[in-house]
Formats: sequence, structure tokens, C-alpha cells
Amino acid sequence: MDGKVVIFSAPSGAGKTTIVKEMLNQEFGLEFSISACSRPKRENEINGQDYYFMSIEEFKNKIEKDEFLEWQEVYKDQFYGTLRSEVDRIWAKGKDVIFDV
Repeated sequence: MDGKVVIFSAPSGAGKTTIVKEMLNQEFGLEFSISACSRPKRENEINGQDYYFMSIEEFKNKIEKDEFLEWQEVYKDQFYGTLRSEVDRIWAKGKDVIFDV
């Protein structure tokens, strides 16, 4: 099933998260897409809730297999991206995808 993807893009601190949270509180049929990253998990973060944490090697392997819709090396050896499987998971629930970059 294919749905829509809503992307908010702005510099850090511009208010993307605030806007996305408000959109999710409305009855728009949206679900937030959890990003993948290769940086270490912080103490208060939960894998699969805050990010999908993976090693640099695993991330690069998924790049080679074209498993990302988009990805970026934000800092040296710290990759962030949106997995195709995450978008497919949300579409399978009949919802549209929202995420920020």
C-alpha cells in the first residue's frame, strides 16, 4: 500500500519537532517515521523508539543494498537516514508518514 510522505526540513532549532508533534496530535492519519543512525545510543534513548541504532558497517551495508529512502553522513562516521522498511511499516497500517530532517 502506498501513502503520502510529509517531510519537514529546516536547520536545528527552527521548530521542526514542535510542528511535527502538533501534527501528530491532530486527526490527520499520520505516524512519525523513526530514523536510523550509526551514532552510539545515549543513556535515555530506546532503540526502535528514538532511533534504530546500528553500527557504521550495518548502516553502510544498508546503503549498498538501497534500503534507505534518504541518508546523510551528518558528522564523520555518524550516519542518519530513513529506512524504506519504516515507511512501508507505516503505510501497511493505512497511515501517512511524517518525518523531519
